[in-house]
Amino acid sequence: MKIIYIFSILLTGLFSSCSSSDSALRLKVGNQTILTSDTVKLSVKVAGKGPVCIYLHGGPGQDFLSFEKMGGANLEKCLTMVYLDQRGSGHSQNAKDYSLNRIVRDIEELRIKLGVEKVYLLSHSFGGILAINYALKYPEHLSGIIMANTIAHFMNPNQVKEQIEYGYRLLKKDTTINETDFKKLMDEAALVRKKLSTAHLGYKYIANDVNTIIKMDSIESSYKRTSDFGMTLFMPLVDSTKVQHYPEYFRDYALLTGKINIPALIITGKEDHAVGPDYYKNYRFSNQKVVQIDGSHMLYYEKNREFTVAVCAFVK
Repeated sequence: MKIIYIFSILLTGLFSSCSSSDSALRLKVGNQTILTSDTVKLSVKVAGKGPVCIYLHGGPGQDFLSFEKMGGANLEKCLTMVYLDQRGSGHSQNAKDYSLNRIVRDIEELRIKLGVEKVYLLSHSFGGILAINYALKYPEHLSGIIMANTIAHFMNPNQVKEQIEYGYRLLKKDTTINETDFKKLMDEAALVRKKLSTAHLGYKYIANDVNTIIKMDSIESSYKRTSDFGMTLFMPLVDSTKVQHYPEYFRDYALLTGKINIPALIITGKEDHAVGPDYYKNYRFSNQKVVQIDGSHMLYYEKNREFTVAVCAFVK
């Protein structure tokens, strides 16, 4: 499961939603389970005070626990965090349907069950795709959107090229990649990751400190969890005999952000080599603010103070 998360987070997403503090007072706190309209059990935890935030993790196939335990809980001083494990992820139940429309519907059904009229969205990594699509479909239920180290075009060739070149730089072998065939790019990326693993440098894609990965791994392995959602999307990429049933996740949604008029906060890491330090420039929200932090893909942990200040200032 660790490999699935790291592989996905390298080639990518966290997502959250928030409302007025008055509505938050009605929420039941603690761990709970909600049942979707297609009878899938989703794991949820509510904690904190202030505007309500439905947290959607990245991955795909990650969970909310590592985010919560690695700094996300500090947002509870200004937000009522509603941590959610997406279907086929973490403590939530596996499902037959992992379509983008279905997962966006899960978020909306959770909002309805919470009794919250408007929310903010906070997305991380792969979760950016979920945030954008929710915002496009349900703008009337959003007060704002927060994109933290997010991607809007999952597994895009330019991103993979950048990661390959960065990997070779870490190996002290500057290389320019001109390949355009996606399968060949994936093969080269796998080769670079193998070399980085041997050199104990693979963590550099998502963190500046190897202890960040060690801590995340210890949390991820502390309980029985699923990453069926992530496996479903990734297996066709590494096994040509598998059929990709959900191609919608691999489309470019960056330009569609121009249709989103709600306030947007973009948090980006100057050393984020998972989505790319300059990827934030692809966003076109009509009312956006960019906060650049001198750190990695894991800003919410390695640069928690700056991350928390940025989010809390935005929602206030």
